[in-house]
Amino acid sequence: MDISILFRIAAVGIIVAILNQVLTRSGRDEYTMITTLAGLIIVLMMIIPHLKDLFSYVESVFDL
Repeated sequence: MDISILFRIAAVGIIVAILNQVLTRSGRDEYTMITTLAGLIIVLMMIIPHLKDLFSYVESVFDL
């Protein structure tokens, strides 16, 4: 796992934060919640492939 995944997650977070501010100030609170959920789903889809590597690393560390 390289550091680029962290930069991609940070970029999604920054974009979602900016969109949330814009939507909140324009009075569209329902779209703000949808934008937040969409950002969360995108980040989870980016992380899921790396979870297998994490679990195999933990197994090797503890000799399970």
